[in-house]
Amino acid sequence: MPFACIFVPDFPVEALLRVEPELRSQSVVVLEGKAPLQKVFAVNESARRAGIEPGMMKLQVEACAGLVLHNRSSLQEAAAHAALLDCAQSFSPRVEDAGCDTILLDLGGLESLFGSLSKIARDVTRRAFALGLKANVAVASNPDTAALAARGFHGVTVIPAGKEAEQLGSLPVQVLLESFCDAQEIEQFSETYSRWGVRNVLALAALPDVAISERLGQKGVRLQQLARGETFRTLVPVEPPLVFEEVIELEYPLVLLEPLAFLLGRLLEQLCARLSTHALATQELRLRLALEQGCHAEEITEPATSHVETGAPARRGRVQARQPYCESESRKIFQRTLRLPVPMLDAKTFLKLLQLDLKAHPPGAPILKIYLSAEPARPRAAQGGLFLPPSPEPEKLELTLARIAGIVGENQVGSLELLDTHRPEGFRMKGFAPEMPREGVSRKEDKPAGNQEKANVVTALRIFRPPLRAAVTLRDGGPSRLVCSGHRPIQGEIVWAAGPWRSSGDWWDQEGWARDEWDIAMQEETGIALYRLVRDLLSGGWYVEGTYD
Repeated sequence: MPFACIFVPDFPVEALLRVEPELRSQSVVVLEGKAPLQKVFAVNESARRAGIEPGMMKLQVEACAGLVLHNRSSLQEAAAHAALLDCAQSFSPRVEDAGCDTILLDLGGLESLFGSLSKIARDVTRRAFALGLKANVAVASNPDTAALAARGFHGVTVIPAGKEAEQLGSLPVQVLLESFCDAQEIEQFSETYSRWGVRNVLALAALPDVAISERLGQKGVRLQQLARGETFRTLVPVEPPLVFEEVIELEYPLVLLEPLAFLLGRLLEQLCARLSTHALATQELRLRLALEQGCHAEEITEPATSHVETGAPARRGRVQARQPYCESESRKIFQRTLRLPVPMLDAKTFLKLLQLDLKAHPPGAPILKIYLSAEPARPRAAQGGLFLPPSPEPEKLELTLARIAGIVGENQVGSLELLDTHRPEGFRMKGFAPEMPREGVSRKEDKPAGNQEKANVVTALRIFRPPLRAAVTLRDGGPSRLVCSGHRPIQGEIVWAAGPWRSSGDWWDQEGWARDEWDIAMQEETGIALYRLVRDLLSGGWYVEGTYD
């Protein structure tokens, strides 16, 4: 049964390069610790060729020109690890989390679905790079051999069954020790193998079994079996929750919205790429900005917890949590939630909507960290035309509504929602969200034709905004003549009236109301016209509220 391993060299550097891909051509150094005692934690290949090694002090590397220095970001490492899991799960349902930089997956039965093993390995590499990570991928008949090959060989490696010892023989023995030993064991076995003259994996595999067992114990025997590719074990599958979140920790506080939009664009592209690996879309985006000082939005207190174990080296660290954290005991968070009418997966549309929202609601303080998360949802099912897209497209409609809301106000755009009250015009505006037809519920056009005749006799009341002020002549307690001057003059005798219907409410509040309503008919030049006449009992004024069509 074949297995594959995805390994990301220099993982702390790659986690930073996901956010700043333009730095891939430069020498990048990741620092850890508190100033002024910061040390080099990880470097990329370009910095390694320049002579920079982990453990050097910051003061030593600052003298080198052309280096880009960054502080280590546990938040961005956790996001990169989550993206690596998404990449593996898009190919295989059985995935083992072997470390923050290593993922193992079972390829059994996938050849008929994705092609040959070499093609699967190349596709995994391309998928990881699309998610912002440059990874090595190796395929072998057992997971330990695949993990060792992924750490030792660059790019894509496929080891045929029975050729494990031959393929792994050229690797330095140090690669084997770094893959399967802790720091103390690495020092112990390195010194022993150095005295024996064992420099590569092939020399270790050729040593006699009994002598190895007598001198190095069971750990030495296992290392020799790993060198020969003779170990067999089953994967320990992991099923992480579907949490799609990207984070950026800024070196310096961010003030302007334009560079913020540039960073949000990168985060949105990464989120959409991760969602697409699971064939999902999103209907809700949550943006949280950690501010340097007070903010105008909701304040959220977060505990000081960490994503990654701090006591173990990065090569063996495991991500414990995928929720963001803050170093201080509490931090003020500016939070905005963008709810979409239908599930979408368009990074450009999301970016424009966030820009419009932030323009209307600026953070009001310098930004230190950016958290952007997406709530996964099933993509919408739609039947498009043969030659034309459906009109209007939901993405363009949502952008149009957002632009209109920026001009007239958020509470003035959307769809009506009736309130549980008898107050006239008791409604409020809510975001436009078309209801999806439910299974088992017939649509209006599916009803029998007999009900259609009853629907056609419904009369609609067209409301005047604002109501038209009127002068009314009363006779026997009811209206007999109406004069209304305005942009639509209405006057004449009332030939028929029904009412009054008295209603009142909210008497305990300053916005209380009480009114009498009549439905009246008037003779006009074009014929009989029907109106809704209202008397405000609190002010005593008369108004023409609307006309019946």
